[in-house]
Amino acid sequence: MAKKQKLELTWVGKDERPKLEPRILIEDPEKSYHAKVRYGKDDIFDNILIKGDNLLALKALEQEYAGKVKCVFIDPPYNTGSAFPQYEDGLEHSIWLSLMKGRIELLRRLMADDGSLWISIDDHEGHYLKVICDEIFGRENFVSNVIWKSTDNSNNDAKQFSTDHNSILVYSKCPGWISNKTRGDNSKYPHFKNPDDDPRGPWFDGNPLGSPAKRANLIYDLKAPNGETVSPPKNGWRWGKDTMAEKLASGEIYFSEDGKRIRRRTYLWEQRGLPPSSLWIDLDETGHNRQAKFEQKKLFPNSSKEEWFATPKPEKLLNRIYEVATKPGDLVLNSFAGSGTSGAVAHKLGLRWIMVEVGDHAESHILPRIQKVIDGEDSGGITKDVNWQGGGGFRYYTLAPSLLETDKFGNWVISKNYNPAMLSEAMCKHMGFTYAPSQDADEYWKHGYSTESDFIYVTTQNLTHDACKKLADEVGKDWSLLICCKAYSANAESFDNLTLVKIPTAILAKCEWGQDDYSLNVENLPMADALDEDDDLPLFAEGNDNA
Repeated sequence: MAKKQKLELTWVGKDERPKLEPRILIEDPEKSYHAKVRYGKDDIFDNILIKGDNLLALKALEQEYAGKVKCVFIDPPYNTGSAFPQYEDGLEHSIWLSLMKGRIELLRRLMADDGSLWISIDDHEGHYLKVICDEIFGRENFVSNVIWKSTDNSNNDAKQFSTDHNSILVYSKCPGWISNKTRGDNSKYPHFKNPDDDPRGPWFDGNPLGSPAKRANLIYDLKAPNGETVSPPKNGWRWGKDTMAEKLASGEIYFSEDGKRIRRRTYLWEQRGLPPSSLWIDLDETGHNRQAKFEQKKLFPNSSKEEWFATPKPEKLLNRIYEVATKPGDLVLNSFAGSGTSGAVAHKLGLRWIMVEVGDHAESHILPRIQKVIDGEDSGGITKDVNWQGGGGFRYYTLAPSLLETDKFGNWVISKNYNPAMLSEAMCKHMGFTYAPSQDADEYWKHGYSTESDFIYVTTQNLTHDACKKLADEVGKDWSLLICCKAYSANAESFDNLTLVKIPTAILAKCEWGQDDYSLNVENLPMADALDEDDDLPLFAEGNDNA
């Protein structure tokens, strides 16, 4: 059967997918951080900062967080050919496309069905990136290309055009995604006033009080305090008598001075706003790059300009994205965390967050920045706008080393860096079990589960037939147990409720072992085989046999 044709972007190496090892995460308690006091019942302490290769980190998160992330924002290297201190940002196009494709595929798996992906990019790779995202998400899930004015002053030295914007590609996980309405700040509503210091805030009169549909119970007269009678509109009032009485008593609805009309106060806080625009050019609302650098200066006043992160995003930009895409308590993720703006803003907004960063600025920039946010010592960004006082916390993780290593004879063996608990957790990931060791000493063999009756036991022992029989008796006929061990001398088929596999044989072919770096740094990339002159160029094709 002929291969079904489709429109796609192709490049050398597109279908070469690494067999990623699902690493476990190792917490560093000295770098994990939380506030000294609680500021409220909604304080969030289970946020996650991971230092490590983001492709491996996303794979490590997959089992627990697949389908749970409401909003993903990433700001990857733009592949402009410029060298920044924290990134090598000039990869050959096909390598850049391959690296981005693998990460976006994993990000999609982590997204909730009602989740959205936001990618900040420029024209160097943005159009190619959109085609990749169309393939991964489906063109029906492309939401918008938001144009964000990223600078507050044009480049007067530009020879052709001064590039004053970035694009933000927006995709949904599933069709039918609906954005939150945006209201903007109060300056957008000058007709709302509060001359009488109403505790409910600014208001104005004028919204209609009539019902859109005629109903008998809505047609009644109102008596003003001075005895005047106010007749209902043609279809009757908007509310029944009891609700109308409540609104009159609260002052939301009141009679005119002559008692011949009623008026209703509409409050600013009630305004639902409008669908977000795809043109973000109001610098006061979404910030700009120079503002982001100024925010860094305030955060790290003792650092030199050279020590600042080179390409931060302003907090107002992330605030707008989260305003459109999330509600308090949602989980957000950024696997190119950079200077940590996405997590800082999420924390101040009461969102749960995960950030991943491979560079040393995970510790030099992000760690102290989020600590300041938690301690209430970050007065910049959106802090005053959202009245952030401090609180909450996060856990700091690194990726565990590869589970398998070679011994002096070239044989694959369990890494010496793994203790029994780490080995059990790692094998649970490899075999598709949830790691949950039993606290009951009599159920020492319960290291995790896949269902309510199916468990896993991980050991480095060589299990004899008698040892397996003892386990089979303890497990009983209503449960089943997968045993992962170094070796066994038992007849595995003798036990209906046990399945025995050997480590590392059972997992040896599953992954690339010992591969610690899939990053975007050029110096860490393998050399490509010799190619024809034009082989490395991305191109559009229908039904290309190499795709």
